[in-house]
Amino acid sequence: MKILFDKIGHSTKPFHLEEEGVTLKGSLQKSGHHKLQLDAEMKGITQICCNRCGESFDYSFDVPLKLTISDRVVEDKDDLDIIEFLDGEIDISFILNSEINALKSEYQYCKKCSGDSELFEMEF
Repeated sequence: MKILFDKIGHSTKPFHLEEEGVTLKGSLQKSGHHKLQLDAEMKGITQICCNRCGESFDYSFDVPLKLTISDRVVEDKDDLDIIEFLDGEIDISFILNSEINALKSEYQYCKKCSGDSELFEMEF
């Protein structure tokens, strides 16, 4: 799902995207000359791997998402939640997939390993 950057004004533009059992629902609104504010909620279930035993399990989440979107290169070290779309189109699918991958890269434990404090070593 792509939205033209120039089509977003000061009034909110709602969007809704669902991919692979994960929903991103929210709105875009202009917040500066070359900046937009994305306010959304991401929820669903995705498969992730336990960082301890390596087993896949369903991970359920419901997280708010607030991002700044720019159509220019931004060199702001204070705000790390900026996504740059330099071609004039905002790719909502890209945002959703990158946020899912960020969740998958965090340390997560399955139910079996979450309460286990024993040292763990596995040989392959």
